[in-house]
Amino acid sequence: MGSLLDAVLSDRERILEDLRTFVELESPSDDKASTDRFADFLLGFVGRRFDCRVRLIQQGVCGNHLRVEAGPPGAARPILLLGHFDTVWPLGTLKAMPFRVEDGRAYGPGAFDMKAGLVIGITALSTLQRYGGLDVPVVFLFTSDEEIGSPSSRAHIESEASRSRATFVLEPAAGTSLKTSRKGVGFFHVRVDGLAAHAGSNPELGVSAIEELAHLVLDLHALNDPTTGTTVNVGVVTGGTRPNVTAASATAEVDLRIRTAGDARRLEEAILGLTPHNPKARVTVTGGINRPPMERTPGIAEMYEVAGRAAAAIDLELSEASVGGGSDANFVAPLGIPLLDGLGAVGDGAHATNEHVLIDSLPVRAALLATMIRELQSMDDSGGAARGA
Repeated sequence: MGSLLDAVLSDRERILEDLRTFVELESPSDDKASTDRFADFLLGFVGRRFDCRVRLIQQGVCGNHLRVEAGPPGAARPILLLGHFDTVWPLGTLKAMPFRVEDGRAYGPGAFDMKAGLVIGITALSTLQRYGGLDVPVVFLFTSDEEIGSPSSRAHIESEASRSRATFVLEPAAGTSLKTSRKGVGFFHVRVDGLAAHAGSNPELGVSAIEELAHLVLDLHALNDPTTGTTVNVGVVTGGTRPNVTAASATAEVDLRIRTAGDARRLEEAILGLTPHNPKARVTVTGGINRPPMERTPGIAEMYEVAGRAAAAIDLELSEASVGGGSDANFVAPLGIPLLDGLGAVGDGAHATNEHVLIDSLPVRAALLATMIRELQSMDDSGGAARGA
């Protein structure tokens, strides 16, 4: 079939122009009209790039999602590609952060996280199909709500992943490394109710919700454990009305990160079970684990071996990393499906004004993904983790 890397390198200029097009079509998570517009755009775009079967997945509140299937339909379990097209950037950000190319880097809102990953996936599939190398079904699920916790796409992700032989997630790389484990993520809301009183005339009648919350913040931060990688952060606090009034209410927003399912259960129980230091105060905690941990399972290790063979075929050095942020890979990992994340862009500045991708890495990452798909096609699909023939 010839060199997939050479084939992709010949499309370098088109890949960059595709990235420009994707970035300049803004799609913030909380703007349904914009994310729907991007989904409609993708529907036509992928149909022009390769033969595929497409289905728009309508949503009522979040943006619509898009399911694309390429390769021969049939009984074989598909390979699943996952990517999101929503971004954290508000509509109109392009005016202050226009797409630009400078010193080998492409800048723009959402370029790194993760529209370049979408371009990489589309390029890999179109290249494989052009060169006759797409022999099994590949499903590409494009979602609209990853940046806000995937509330409407999670069920679709889990359903597609459970039917796949392997799932590849096109989130950005960690440096140049693939991601073989991710921390789980929990979000909690703590509310304290006390009793208002005049802080000067009748302080003994008051129950300060702020004082109680201060104790609870210390309790929460005491759960941090560098030896296990557990982090608990109270990032937002509010409370009170005036300086001369004992605060009747106060709230806190809490972020939790954990490495294992056991730690997830233990820490979730501890946070939801917070009790007041002052028995006259009332504490209410809501929330829970939003994304379970992505632990490095044998299936993930096997997919990393597949990636290693693919990297060797295109003379690419490969490494792996464990990261603290969550992605849709976290939903797939507990299903026991062979999985690999971080197959998207190389760059930096996710969610920051210096967000960018390294242009020269784009065709290389597309060739890596295409070669991985080709490698996986040659392996026995036994119903569990793929095994070499």
